[in-house]
Amino acid sequence: MTSTSTDFDAEVVVIGAGVVGLAVAARLARDRSVLVLERHEGIARETSSHNSGVVHAGIYYETGSLKHRLCLEGNSALKAWCDDRGVPLARTGKLIVALAEEERDGLDAVYRQATANDVPGIERISRAAARELEPAVPIVEAILSPSTGVVDAFAYARSFEAEAHAQGALFAYRHELRGVERMPGGFVLHAVDLDGAEATLRCAALVNAAGLRAHEVAALLGYPLDGGTCEAGADTVEVPMLRQRINVGRYYDIVNTSVARSVTRPIYPLPDHRAGGLGLHLTVDTEGGAHLGPSMEWVEGEFALDYRNDDTWRDAFLQAGRRFLPALASDDLAPGQVGYRPKLQRPDEGLVDFLIWHDRGYVHLGGIESPGLTASIPLAREVAEGLR
Repeated sequence: MTSTSTDFDAEVVVIGAGVVGLAVAARLARDRSVLVLERHEGIARETSSHNSGVVHAGIYYETGSLKHRLCLEGNSALKAWCDDRGVPLARTGKLIVALAEEERDGLDAVYRQATANDVPGIERISRAAARELEPAVPIVEAILSPSTGVVDAFAYARSFEAEAHAQGALFAYRHELRGVERMPGGFVLHAVDLDGAEATLRCAALVNAAGLRAHEVAALLGYPLDGGTCEAGADTVEVPMLRQRINVGRYYDIVNTSVARSVTRPIYPLPDHRAGGLGLHLTVDTEGGAHLGPSMEWVEGEFALDYRNDDTWRDAFLQAGRRFLPALASDDLAPGQVGYRPKLQRPDEGLVDFLIWHDRGYVHLGGIESPGLTASIPLAREVAEGLR
């Protein structure tokens, strides 16, 4: 979808400069004029930079779903992108572990899903083989995912920003979207900067990659957030569920270097999808640090982003961490980061897929949580193909 009208400030405006919004901007800017609107002072200030940085393999998701297909494709695409641009990436592999005999059956279910999803190199391994890989962890049995890795998430986001700039995209940081209206052939956007100055932008297409606040942008256009129909001239448009729930996750860092260096790859317990995630796990980063998290807490009603982490969770993380590392001591831990995840699923509901919804030049990206980082490149392609 392109336009040469001089009435437009940009052919496409992308709302949100997280990893996915930046990947979309870099892709679209190849053959369109693009402007990225971001309320923060720079890129990747929310979900994109407050996570484990894990490059997922596509293990858990329903076969054929967007999460499955785009994660599988994104895994190799992300690695090639990082190799080409020098983005820090560790090809660590990952273990999903049974830490007690009664958890073996849970591994069966995960392994069946992984093999149904054609995850490359997935392997069920014995206690002896697992402990040879990670001798500090009391593993009963495990699944080895060799294609899982860890990326420097902020450096990855920055590489898309650089690519988008190189393709001619423009960025309006510190501008918060306050209103959107349809106009003939496009949209009118109203934004306010930190000083209260108002700006008006006109575009032919609008990509909503606002992450945690994607449903709020949709509401500005009058879409029913719980699904239903809305008028589109003489026609009606069927609207999917757009309302998101927020799940917050806290981390603790393992600050004892010798303990942190005793593990070499992400180690995951059995997933707990209904609680909102994959279970509190042990991860490493590209610099060799180790972290426990995230916790899984549903946020009810209005919320304000607060990335401060206090120490009230120490005992809970210590007990969870000792399942992986029995010798872990309280003094080995320090409060780490806090992340917020936008979810289309409700509390106590199982996994819900990504939403990529097109309506007359509007593209809605909903529930872009994990594995959104991994799937960012094919997500951008899906958006671009839908705007042709």
